[in-house]
Amino acid sequence: MGQKTHPTGFRVGIIQPWASTWFAKIKEYGEFVAEDAKIRKFIKKKLYAAGVSKILIARKAQNITITVVTAKPGIVVGRGGQGIDELRQEVTKYLGKPVIINVVEVARIDADAQLVAEAIAQQLEKRVAFRRAMKQAMQRTMRAGAQGIKVMVSGRLGGAEIARSEWAKEGRIPLQTLRADVDYGFTEADTIMGKIGVKVWIFKGNLMPGEKADQNIKAKNEKGGNEKGQRRPRRRPIETTEA
Repeated sequence: MGQKTHPTGFRVGIIQPWASTWFAKIKEYGEFVAEDAKIRKFIKKKLYAAGVSKILIARKAQNITITVVTAKPGIVVGRGGQGIDELRQEVTKYLGKPVIINVVEVARIDADAQLVAEAIAQQLEKRVAFRRAMKQAMQRTMRAGAQGIKVMVSGRLGGAEIARSEWAKEGRIPLQTLRADVDYGFTEADTIMGKIGVKVWIFKGNLMPGEKADQNIKAKNEKGGNEKGQRRPRRRPIETTEA
């Protein structure tokens, strides 16, 4: 039997942060865990087209703050913030508790394992050859600056009668190294022949002691600032000298 470990769970508390941050008494713990799973399932289903990478949940006192990390924030927010208001109302009604929803954008889509897996799954649903879909995704990820990627698909590949697994790898994936920043994503493609599972591992590099894994989230820019949050230098008017 293979002793497989979830790459993210293996690194939580070492280089990876928790996806849910809260403290609970023994009686409330199970209720909160079930509620977090419920929230994630509901939002993921609702916003699947928006390319949701992860859903972070934080609880303070009676407040629940949900941070949706997405590739297409425009779809989630909607025109004039209408979409996010509707989502907040629906989640509040579903849970029976008031919630606060924040939306943040993924910095590099091709370096996010979950989004890469979903992109492959969407291609498989459109009947693209699985090897071609895997190869294209791997090339895009390596161009995005990753040090290694491994993709595995499993199921009735190419409409075969017997399910099998196939995988491809580029670069290196040190899964047993705790300081290795390895991102992992999993999804399922609903094809005519049945479900095909897609797993993606992306290695972004080794971290130094004390460093934390890159969360791949775009920082909010200051007004009139560039990507680093610095103010743009004012343009001086061009002085013209008359002859």
